[in-house]
Amino acid sequence: MRVDAHHHLWDLSRREQPWMDAPWADPIRRTYRVDELAPRLDAHGIQATVVVQACSSYEETEELLALAGKSDRIAGVVGWADLTDARLAERLARLAAVPGGGHLAGIRHQVQDEPDPQWLRRPDVRHGLARIAEAGLVYDLLVTPRELPAAINAVRDLPELVFVLDHAAKPPIARGDRQPWAGLITELSGAPNVHCKLSGLVTEADWRSWTAEQILPYAQHVLDSFGPDRVMYGSDWPVCTLAASYDEVATLTERCLAGLSRRERAAVLGGTATRVYGLGRRASA
Repeated sequence: MRVDAHHHLWDLSRREQPWMDAPWADPIRRTYRVDELAPRLDAHGIQATVVVQACSSYEETEELLALAGKSDRIAGVVGWADLTDARLAERLARLAAVPGGGHLAGIRHQVQDEPDPQWLRRPDVRHGLARIAEAGLVYDLLVTPRELPAAINAVRDLPELVFVLDHAAKPPIARGDRQPWAGLITELSGAPNVHCKLSGLVTEADWRSWTAEQILPYAQHVLDSFGPDRVMYGSDWPVCTLAASYDEVATLTERCLAGLSRRERAAVLGGTATRVYGLGRRASA
């Protein structure tokens, strides 16, 4: 099964997206629904997706779960929850009980937006991460190189929790820098409970003039560090459209995987996501 392990959907008639805080977001400042994504998935033989939260809202998460419950495409939801909430376990149980709650595969928070780069080291945050593990959920890490040292510390201290690194921690492709990002990625990959999404790279390059040759070395470092069985494809649609169409992102990903065997390509394009997020099990439930 081919899987797009990272895309978003939002309805601006229901709520604003606070991260769209400047004119740079104007090209994507509208509502996006799964029906608009479906033809793009069909064009690349993608049968299932994981939709990921876009704002810090339990209401949005419940809406995404309800949508997944009615969709034959959305196999998993990475929602939001407040890791610092002392009653987080109850919150997670409630999310699992709402319509479509069986599709809840993981939780994510915009750690990159926290003023403190050591936020993931806070005791209340660590307590929350432990509750995520107890609920049998995955935790998606949305971090930049600034927060990677704290992320490395967290994944080592919580071996019972499965982590997925979003967007390869947003390497500075536009500047052409490799360090300290590359060294931190290698260090993070040493923890066996961490996986990585090959996603969001086009928007870390120059939106108007990126080339595959600029991005390929970063993708190759991810593959070399984690190995194909711990890497998964994600389009980051519609955010990716700031720099590239869905077709361009999918084609670039195929080029990144050109040196892999058929089995390894199948892992990145669906097998890893299916296993890590438990998509087949959740879909049947």
